[in-house]
This record gives sequence, structure tokens and C-alpha cells, in this order.
Amino acid sequence: MISVAPPDGASGICPNSVVVATFSEAMNPSTINTTTFTLTGPGITPVAGTVTYVVSSYVATFTPTNPLALDTLYTATITTGAQDLAGDPLASNFVWTFTTSVTACQAPVPLGSACSFGILGATPVVSNSGPTNVTGDVGIWPAASITGFPPGTITGSFHAGDAVAMTAQGDLTTAYNYAAAAPGGAVLTADIGGETLAPGVYKTTSAQPSLGITGDLTLDGGGNSNGVWIFQIVSSLTTAATNSQVILTNGATAQNVFWQVGSSATLGTTTTFAGSIMAQASVTLGTGATLNGRALARTGAVTLLSNPVNVPPCQ
Repeated sequence: MISVAPPDGASGICPNSVVVATFSEAMNPSTINTTTFTLTGPGITPVAGTVTYVVSSYVATFTPTNPLALDTLYTATITTGAQDLAGDPLASNFVWTFTTSVTACQAPVPLGSACSFGILGATPVVSNSGPTNVTGDVGIWPAASITGFPPGTITGSFHAGDAVAMTAQGDLTTAYNYAAAAPGGAVLTADIGGETLAPGVYKTTSAQPSLGITGDLTLDGGGNSNGVWIFQIVSSLTTAATNSQVILTNGATAQNVFWQVGSSATLGTTTTFAGSIMAQASVTLGTGATLNGRALARTGAVTLLSNPVNVPPCQ
């Protein structure tokens, strides 16, 4: 097992969280189910839910049917009934615990070690032109090519094809699948410019898979600095050049905004964006676009063109 969310021993976990486990190798999907992946609490009381397994990323997700109880210790277990493609089982049951919060809340997406990265790509390259500045780490894995620094500058470290970037990509996979599995979700229009959205889960559908932002999108925390926004986008995310920005107000913070993008994200020239972009494919920042967040690409490139990238604090 590479990683789990919520982490083992964690407390203050929001009751609408999902439980995610990332394996180190491909597993037999038929052996990842509600018999081999269970959640109990309080004590040995079984929690009803569904289990999904993403073949491409080796990630299993347990989604409770109902929100979990407050201030309760839960135990997640993956049994030796889980097998890899060769039929080999886990050596022993894998068990971890977490405790829910004492008050209701929306769970942020657990970025793990990926949280220190302003830019994280996969292949073939993280490229930059112009005076980009990233207040965090810049990395890529499994490729090892980072170009355009200088003239670009960073306040963190470079991780080109190393173990740190590899771990961050694994944690990004967990975070991506966690966000994709967040329950509920209000259906968005094709373009959400001009809208004001309260904390919550929002999504596009297969009927309208892409999302655009033309003009101002306001995320209103309602005076609560712990409000969380999760956007589940089936296909692409695009902001209109010279005419879009994401505005955070009334306690909303960039560290609590997450964009799970099923293909690629493109930020238009000189626009302003907020939140962590987790794209299945690539992320492109147009000339002079400001990102108050992170550009994290699971399988593709990240392209920068004279961009301020201001990385929010880790959770």
C-alpha cells in the first residue's frame, strides 16, 4: 500500500469524507469490493457503502452511503482477499484508523506531499518562458525534464524525475481520486462566469463535460474560513483570456479550493485563478496568468508563460 486517506491516526476528519487506498501495483478488480475493503465504527459496527477501483491508478475508494457520525473512531481494513493480477494476496490485512470531527464540516482534499509543489508534471516536460515565479517546489515524474528556469525562479526546490517527485505523483493520484469520489455535487452550467458559489461539491456531466469561466467567478465563504469547494470536471477547464478571474471572499481561501479535471486545464492570458488544479492530462498557463494555487498534472505536461504561481499553505 502506497498511501491512504484519511491518514492513519488522523483526527478531525469531516463526516462526509471518502476513504481512499492506493496500491503499489495493479490489482484484480474483482477482488476489490465491500468484502475485502471495509469500514467499521463505532467499534465493530459495519458502515454501509460502495467500493470502486480505478484500474489505471491502482486506487480503491470506499464511499459511505451516509455521512459518518461525529467524534467517532473508525477503522478501515483491506483484507488478504485483495489480490494482484497474478493472484497473489496481501501478505496480511492492512488496517488504519481515523477519528471524525466533533462538528459538521466539508473535508478538504488530502494532497499529501504534493501540497509543497506549485508545479508538478508527468511527461514529457515542465516548460517555462519568461519571468515566472513559483513560491513552492517544481517537479516532474516519471520524466525528468524541467526547462526555462532561469529566467523563471522558485522559492522551493526542483525535483526532476527523483523519488520526491515520484511520491508526490502517487499522492496526487490519491487526491485526484478522492476529489472525484466526493459525494453529492450540484450540476454546473457550461460557463460559471458571473456566478457566486458557496462551499460545496460541484460537477459537470457527460452531457456537458467541459467547464468555462468567462468573467468573474466568486467563491463566497459566508464568513467561514474552513469552507471547502470541490469541482469535478468530466473533461476540460478553460478560463477566458483577459476576461476571467476567481474571486475569494468572506473567508474563502485558495488552500480549500480544488479542481479535479478529467482532461486538461487552460488558464487564459492575464487571468487570475484560485485553487489547486489536479488535471488528468496537462495544465497550460497563458501569458501573464496568475495562479493562486497549484498546477498538478497526472500524465501530461505543465506549460508556463511569465506566470506568478502563489502556492497556498499545506493543510
